[in-house]
Amino acid sequence: MKRILLMVFRNIFLVPFMWCKLCYYASHVDKYTEEQHYKMLRFIVLRANKGGNVTIEVHGRENLPDKSGFMFFPNHQGLYDVLAIVEACPIPFSVVAKKEIKDIQFLKQVIACMKGYLMDRDDIRQSMKIIMDVTNEVKKGRNYVIFPEGTRSKEGNQVQSFKAGSFKAATKAECPIVPVALINSFKPFDTNTINPVTVQVHFLPPLLYDEYKDMKTKEIADKVQKQIQQVILEHM
Repeated sequence: MKRILLMVFRNIFLVPFMWCKLCYYASHVDKYTEEQHYKMLRFIVLRANKGGNVTIEVHGRENLPDKSGFMFFPNHQGLYDVLAIVEACPIPFSVVAKKEIKDIQFLKQVIACMKGYLMDRDDIRQSMKIIMDVTNEVKKGRNYVIFPEGTRSKEGNQVQSFKAGSFKAATKAECPIVPVALINSFKPFDTNTINPVTVQVHFLPPLLYDEYKDMKTKEIADKVQKQIQQVILEHM
């Protein structure tokens, strides 16, 4: 909470205008292109990070696929995760998040601008529909983020087990799977401090469909989890 207040205070003259713009974009998602939405979001995130003493250190940007229609699978550390990836990634993407986000101001507007999905993990039918919708959109060239842990880790940089079902949309879309290792992403919003913090975003080499087409989703989940955990251990 302290860092959010710092972000607002150091951008005090910009905040009213950008908040109104964000809310307007979120309420008129079809009026603007995905690129326009993403450009606006990146501007807000960049200014907020600068004001909030947050530095994003990006590794492996060259691993991003040349062609859109891929999916990111990061470890999940906290409320800040999506914002870290927004600054790190120059390519527009959307996100599948848990339904509780709809009650969090700013984040719910960000998800709306990204035309993201809010998943109710207790509603099997709704979850399956979202998987199919994401599959179809990825096939058409949109990019998505899904957090395969299902919920944020309570142990900082320690990765939890990845759920096999999180990879169903990717396998159905036959798209590249891009593992993303987040380090210290829990610190900006999930710790009560305003000390300078550096968040590392590591884009790992993509796992292409030909490489995983004969694997079960549990095998894919275990492989991606191990890759991310290894990168975290190497760079902490």
